[in-house]
Formats: sequence, C-alpha cells, structure tokens
Amino acid sequence: MDHARAAISNLFGSEPTSYTRFSIARQTDGDNSHVEMNLAADEEEGGEIGKPEHLHASMPPPRRNGKNLCLIITAAVVLLLIGFLIGYLSYRGRMQRVNRCLDGSGNCEMTPTASYFSDDGMEEEEVPGPRILYWPELRSMLSAKLSAPCLEANMRQREGETSFEAGKGEDENTASYIHDQFTRFRLDDVWNDEHYVRLQDKGSSKNQVFIVENGQEELESPDAYVAYSKNGTVIGKPIYVNYGRKEDFQQIRIMGIPMNGTIMIFRAGKITLAEKVANARKEGAVGALMFPDPSNKKTDSFVPFGHAHLGTGDPFTPGFPSFNHTQFPPVESSGLPHIPVQTISREAAAKLFGKMDGDKCLQDWTSVMGCKVTVNRNMTVKLTVNNVMMDRKILNIFGVIKGFEEPDRYVVLGAQRDSWGPGAAKAGVGTAILLELARVISDMVKNDDYKPRRSIIFASWSAGEYGAVGATEWLEGYSTTLHAKAFTYINLDTAVLGSRDVKISASPLLYSLLETVMKRVKDPTKESGNLYSRVGSDWIKRVVPLDLDNAAFPFLAYSGIPVVSFGFYDEGDEYSFLGTTEDTLANLKEKTDKLYPLMRTAAEVAGQIALRLTHDHELFLDFDRYSEELLSFQEKLLHFDSDVKALGLTLNWLYFARGDFQRAADTLRRDITNSDRENRIVRRALNDRMMKVEYDFLSPFLSPKDAPFRHIFFGKGSHTLQSLLENLKQLKENESSVDVNELKEQLALATWTIKGAANALVGDIWNTDNEI
Repeated sequence: MDHARAAISNLFGSEPTSYTRFSIARQTDGDNSHVEMNLAADEEEGGEIGKPEHLHASMPPPRRNGKNLCLIITAAVVLLLIGFLIGYLSYRGRMQRVNRCLDGSGNCEMTPTASYFSDDGMEEEEVPGPRILYWPELRSMLSAKLSAPCLEANMRQREGETSFEAGKGEDENTASYIHDQFTRFRLDDVWNDEHYVRLQDKGSSKNQVFIVENGQEELESPDAYVAYSKNGTVIGKPIYVNYGRKEDFQQIRIMGIPMNGTIMIFRAGKITLAEKVANARKEGAVGALMFPDPSNKKTDSFVPFGHAHLGTGDPFTPGFPSFNHTQFPPVESSGLPHIPVQTISREAAAKLFGKMDGDKCLQDWTSVMGCKVTVNRNMTVKLTVNNVMMDRKILNIFGVIKGFEEPDRYVVLGAQRDSWGPGAAKAGVGTAILLELARVISDMVKNDDYKPRRSIIFASWSAGEYGAVGATEWLEGYSTTLHAKAFTYINLDTAVLGSRDVKISASPLLYSLLETVMKRVKDPTKESGNLYSRVGSDWIKRVVPLDLDNAAFPFLAYSGIPVVSFGFYDEGDEYSFLGTTEDTLANLKEKTDKLYPLMRTAAEVAGQIALRLTHDHELFLDFDRYSEELLSFQEKLLHFDSDVKALGLTLNWLYFARGDFQRAADTLRRDITNSDRENRIVRRALNDRMMKVEYDFLSPFLSPKDAPFRHIFFGKGSHTLQSLLENLKQLKENESSVDVNELKEQLALATWTIKGAANALVGDIWNTDNEI
C-alpha cells in the first residue's frame, strides 16, 4: 500500500503527507451507521507512519507541477462546455419541431428521447406521457366530429311551437333543455344567470292604422307590434323617406317638404328600425310606420315584429345590470323613441301609396308599385298603439370547458334563444350550432386528450329580440372583470339565411385569424375549393359593420371585447320570413336546400376560431390591423386640413397620436418576437397587452351610463371617428352650420383616446412616449 501511495504521489508531483482511514464499528443499539475517521499523519503513534526512510533516500524533493493542474482544469471546462452545447442543440431541435407543429408546417412526428431507469441502473419500460395534440390534428378532429344529423336533431327541437317569447313558458322550457344538454355533455360547470327586465308586450286590443279622409278607413290591425313604442294615438300627413337614413331625410329637405308633425313611412333595411325612428323623431315626426323589403309574393301580407330602442339591454336600467329593479332609481334610456311606432305589411303600404297623390318616388326609392313621397290633398294617417309594459324574469344559460393553464382567460360563443315567432332562422340555427360545438369540443377534451390552455364559455341568451337584452345585462353585471378576462366573443345568430354569399362582421383584431380559418374550411356549395376562394382576397373591404340588433355589438362597443359574426345569405334576395310568424324550418329549408351543410360549415368556422384562440401559446390577435385602420382614417382627414386651419385648429396632434400607436404596435411585436414563449409569466403578460387593445379604444373620457357605446371605431355618438368625419364634411360644405366647440371636443376625444391606446400597448409606464 505504501508503494502505491508513493506511485500516486509521484504521478501528481506532490507529497502524500497524510491519508485517511475509515473504521466502521457497530453500535450497541444496533445502529451501524457510525463512521470513525482518523487522519494518520496527526493521530497515529510514532509520528510519520507510512513514509519509510528508504523512500526518502531514493526520491528527489517533492514539488507541485502548476502546469499539469492548469491542463486538467482546462480539460474539465472544455468537456463541460461540450456537454452543455450538445444538450442545448438537442433541446433546440426538439423545440423547432414543436414550433413547426404548432403553426401547422413541417413534419410533426416526434420520437420520445427520454428513457427511464430504476435505482439500480436497469432500464425500465417507458412511461407514456399525456398525448400532445398539435393544431393540424386538432383542426381535423373538429371537422371529423361535427355532425349534420346532430345539427338537424337540434333544429327539430323547436318544431311544433309558434313562439318563444322571452320570459314565457316556451323560452324557459328551451332554457331548461339547453341546461340539461350542457350537463349531459359533461361540461366542467353549468349555471344560470337570472335577470329581471322590463319588456313590452302587445295589449289586449290590437294596434291599428287608419286612413282619414272624408271619414275613417282601417288600413291594417296587425298581430305584430314594435317593442318600446310609445302608447297613444297620433294623426299626421304621411311622408315616405325610403330607408329612413340621414341622407334620405336630406333629400326630403331638398324637395322642400315640411316634416314636422308628420307620420313617417320607411322600408326595412340598411339601418335598424330604432335608427330610422330616431332620425324621424329628430325631424319632428309624431309617428312612424315600417314595411318589409324586398318583395316576396308569399310574404307580402306578413307583418314583422321589431323594437324601437336605440340601444341594447333593458332600457329602464341603462348602464346597470337588471338583477333587481328596486336597486336603481326610476330612470330610462335616452334611446327610447317617445313616438308611436308600428310595422305594417307590404300590402298595406301599397294601399296607402295608392291613396297618396303627391310627388312620385325617386327611381332608387321605388319599392312598392305606385310609390309616392307625400300627399297634396287633405288626407292623414291615424296610428293607435296599445302595447303594455311587463316585468319578466329571463334566464341566460352558461356552460364552460375550463382551460388547463389559464382558466381565467376565455372565449365566449353565444346564441340568442328567444323569438317572437317560431324563429327557425332567427334563433334556431344559432342555438343548434351552439349545442353542437359544446358537444364536440367537450368530447375532444374528455375522450381525445385535448387540453385547451384557456377556457371556452358557451352562452344561450334570452330577450335577444328586444335588443340583445340578455347579453347586455350580463356584460353590465360583470363589466369590471369581463374586459380583462374574455378576449373574444363569437356570435352564432342567423348563421344561415341563404347560401350564395358570405356575410362577415368582425373586429380588425380577428381579420387575420378569420382569413386563416377560411382557407382551411371547405365551401359546402362546391365540390372543391374553400371559403376563402369564395370571398376573395379583398373580402375585408366587404366586412359589414355591426348594428344594434347584433348581439356581438355590445361586446365590442360597450365592453371592448373583440368579436366575430359569420354567416351565409343571398345578397339582394333576403330571407323574407325573418322576424315573422312564418320563420319556420320548412320555409328556411325552402330558401336553401343545403341548410345543414351550411350550418356545419358555420360551426366549423366558429369552432376553429375558438380552438385556435385557446390552443396557441400566443393569442392570434392581429393588433397591427388597427395601425392600418388608423392610417386609413388619417388619409381621409387629409382632405380637411385647410378647412380646420381656417378655424385656427390643427389635425397634427391627431396624426402624432396615430404615429405613437404605430410605434407602440412595433414595440409589442418586437417584444413578442424576442420573448421566451415557454415562459408562462412573460407569455401571459404579452397576451394581456394584446387583449387590452380593443378595450383601450373605448373613450375613457365618457360616462358608460350616458354614452354606453364608447368605442371610437364602432360605437355610437359624437365621440366616434365616423362622427368626426361627418362633422368635417359638413364644415367643408357649410362652415356656419358647424359648432366649433363641438369640433374641438371631438378632436380632443379622438386624439387622447388613440394616445391612451398607444400608451397601454407599450406596457410599462416608463416606456411610454408622452411627447405629442
């Protein structure tokens, strides 16, 4: 042993001054873990045992070799670096394959590389981990599971019923059925939301329209009514104003026809009934009538239902949730019409025009044969409305599939459940698609190992016919949290009204995602090809602005949540039964013989959007689109530079704010590109910045109670960019007609709302640029 120690010492060039001896002695209590360690050089008797004299005589004086030690340390460092590089390259290769699978490109086959060993070093059987579903596989799975027969079965649940009025028996029975279906589909949670709202119903006696001339002749006494119309009787000369738009009333003024104290007549279309009535009241009308358009011999005798509230939600709790009316003062919405309003049939409109002897309609105003604008002789129209106000309890039904990483972030899919008539197209199609998506996506989670990162909420709304009452009351009830948690609303209402054309309404944040989805969904009306080939590359130019009757409108304009509404229709040949007692499954199938394939396609579009938004690491929200929208708006403003300067004002501040938003968007895009997508904290913070883009376009300088739709792009009111443009156009045409102080306020609201959106997009307060 001494010779061995000497050899080792000679090898490393150092003197073995000591060695260590271990002795293990069993303790009396049976514990043999005691270890005794003796250092020989310090404790052994005789001093330097282990260093014989003959070795000293034959060996040179020991010395340390620093060069050898440095070589050993260098070799160890090199080996460590090589090991690190091998591990990093292996990890990076795996992540590149994962990324290719996530975005749908490349080879997604991945071979497990980890082995599992037992404690004794023997290789054990590999333990399978959770199955990883990549986007192409997930997309195919959704398409394979969606079933046209299931959609048909859902549609037939409404057969045999003549009405599903909100808060009444048929509506509650349907709500109970949907609740049971959500439970049967094993959604993670199912619940109801109750609201007590004030709705208007038809009275015990019918509303009536008379022609008064040398006596009184009844024109029509329809069963249908207009909700929130003012009750009472009014008499006035009839004036026809086409669609009731602002430009139509301008044409009447050009013709020199007095409008104060008249009863306005307009045809359906272009804008909502509530907007037509509001325009008529502004011009001094005492009453309003509307007839359906376009003509359809089968429907010329039908009278549609409607509502005249220029807003959404319960008009008697504006800005507040209708959980209990006693909690709020007796206030009402400024959007109530305050004049009697009634719908009439095309037959009644033709009869009325036949009695009128004034100026003939302009060529593009003609809708009914014999159309006249007004009367010259002493003929008037008498309108009597007998509606009654009622308090009702309505139910919103919800089900949720909770996310596995961020359950407090969610997509909402919703559909209106109620209808004044059978409502096959108005409510049946959307409800059927909602149930089918809930069934399919839940099945993917429960049986196919799909684990969405974020939650998916399925919502069935009541009182949609009265102006998205159920949806708006929910938004008002949870307004402080929803904008920070719900990042997209997908509207399923009226998804099939025809087959030839595609109707799209959406937030610019979702344009890119929608285009990606349309490229992957087959066109059900053709043997080959996809939806994108049908809509064309310029489809964004034909995006339809959301109106007040779309349940997605309050999500976007009130809560600042990105929305999308997608469906099929026939442009120029509208579904004539919508909103009437003849909106039946038979009539809808007569309109299109591909009803269920079209419904399945609409479901696939909605399903892909929901799944992509809850699957990917990064939210598929294209905030750069708003930079393009702002640039387009700036280009429209350039025409008015000289007119604004003539007032001593400037548009430069508005241009600077747009530039700030562009730079903020570029900064966020760089932050996303340079971030670690596997870091959940960083990823969540970046996603939250994207989520808030829509909300930040709600003007913070307005009261939600007084101006609920604060979105400067899609809202309603003088604060919107569209209203600013209209005021500037008026300034160019007639400077004296413009209120300069109002224009100053509009410019300030637009500038600082855009600037605030830019600051929020940047992120931290110390990164903002406040030089404007």
